[in-house]
Amino acid sequence: MFSELFTHLRLRPIIEPMKNNTKQISAPASWIPLSYSIAFLLRSKRLLGWSLILVLVTFTFTWAGYAITVDFVDGLTGSFFLSQPEATGIWGWTKYLGWELVHWLFLIISRIVAFYLAFLVAYSLSAPGYVFLSTAAEKKHEGKEFEADAALNVTGLLIDLWEGVKIGMFGILVTIAALMANFIPGVGQIVVFLLYTFYSALMFVDYPSSRRRWSLKRKISWLRCHSTQSLRLGVLPAIISMVPVLNIFFIAMIFPLMTVHCTLNFVAIEKHEAE
Repeated sequence: MFSELFTHLRLRPIIEPMKNNTKQISAPASWIPLSYSIAFLLRSKRLLGWSLILVLVTFTFTWAGYAITVDFVDGLTGSFFLSQPEATGIWGWTKYLGWELVHWLFLIISRIVAFYLAFLVAYSLSAPGYVFLSTAAEKKHEGKEFEADAALNVTGLLIDLWEGVKIGMFGILVTIAALMANFIPGVGQIVVFLLYTFYSALMFVDYPSSRRRWSLKRKISWLRCHSTQSLRLGVLPAIISMVPVLNIFFIAMIFPLMTVHCTLNFVAIEKHEAE
């Protein structure tokens, strides 16, 4: 008897009208795990094919931007490093070792900056493609409940490009802030990690929200209102971004997956709040 009563209560709808008309507390939106997003992406040949194209495009833009930036910087400073000081005497060796130190520091820093600038350019230029991937993933997942937006046109593509450029410029500011925060004793690394985590979340939230023509201010406001979900969306890309040199390639590889994953969770959160 008790087991039948428990089964009956368990199968009843969770949300029912209250007799006393008191306001109910809404339950949090269900979180879509990364494993589900991976399976969802792999099941769709169209989404998977478009993802591979975007990875190749991101690689191409990144390498092209990196090569152009490095050639430009080396062209400006090449004459300085071609004439190395003579290593004769104590003062001569001091100048030579200082020259070598500056040379290697310049090579390391210039290459890292070139990689990040190239990636930001690639991100900005490929933004319409990732918006398309985000929209296709949302349409496939939502089915008949998908709310179609305006038809694809040149104006929409230009808006997507401009939004991508704004996110990229904002990323430069975040990078500068991270460099400054890195010098804070004790908590500097934690601040840097959080900055990159929420910026990574912003990059991926940009795609489904751009279809809705959200402004950058509204996207940042969404992150603040959903800080826990934003942390979960951005933590994996933030960890990968801290891998030296290879971070650009790893990020490019997971970008389509994280775009789909963020889109599914963004839509689930928005639908839950609208109900």
